[in-house]
Amino acid sequence: MPISIQRLTPHIGGVVTGVDIRQPLSAEDAAAIHAGMDEYAVLVFREQPMTGDQQLAFTEALGTIEMSGGTNLKKPEDRRRLFGIGNQLWHSDSSFKVTPAKYSLLHAIALPSKGGNTEFASMVAAWDAMDDELKAQCEGLICEHSQMFSRQQIGFFDFTEEEQKRFKPVRQSMVRINPATGRKSIYLASHAGGIVGWPVPESRIFLRDLIEQATRPEFVYAHEWTVGDLVMWDNRQTMHRVRSYPADEPRDMRRTTLAGEGPTAEQIAA
Repeated sequence: MPISIQRLTPHIGGVVTGVDIRQPLSAEDAAAIHAGMDEYAVLVFREQPMTGDQQLAFTEALGTIEMSGGTNLKKPEDRRRLFGIGNQLWHSDSSFKVTPAKYSLLHAIALPSKGGNTEFASMVAAWDAMDDELKAQCEGLICEHSQMFSRQQIGFFDFTEEEQKRFKPVRQSMVRINPATGRKSIYLASHAGGIVGWPVPESRIFLRDLIEQATRPEFVYAHEWTVGDLVMWDNRQTMHRVRSYPADEPRDMRRTTLAGEGPTAEQIAA
């Protein structure tokens, strides 16, 4: 049975049927999934419990795995928790890396009794809704992204010298173009802490206003997790955030990530 995708909202998200992603992925199915990502930006595969190796194989069938370059944090209980809380801010995975992520895939292993939904916002729809004056203002702008910017928003300032070097800001274009569709999207994240050539106060207010506009309810899909669900999203076209849940309950989610293309600022210049 061929892959079928049913739209979830007018602007973002689709539910995929007709494929068992625990089995080796054919070239035809991989192409259909890529096309679905270009169209829907978020794809949901419901109740497909899988092993870590199966998830890794499925991810590798779609592209090159991103190297994590994980942070070695001291005081794990405090520091890792604070970094994790930062995921409740709207963001795009790895926008703080020179080459940001393409797709992220999240598989639900264990869930809390309440909360913990993941929300996704369409940056394509947000761009399309902008007036021409605002689009012209955004075109050509370059933002500086760092995990330090996002974690400072929740009151975390105690970065070690090694972390300050690791999290040195990188430059990303504010407007991106999907090479497959030619559609533009606004590229935002809580990791964006400044606009090159702008004073810090003006740039942060402008970025805050853009995120507020880009995450209006009509642009958002909220996924209510069931154990076994796998959701994948295109970081080039979306922002996402996790919603709060009881801190003393497990929320075991296994993520794999595909490397993207970059640096985005150089792509726009070309």
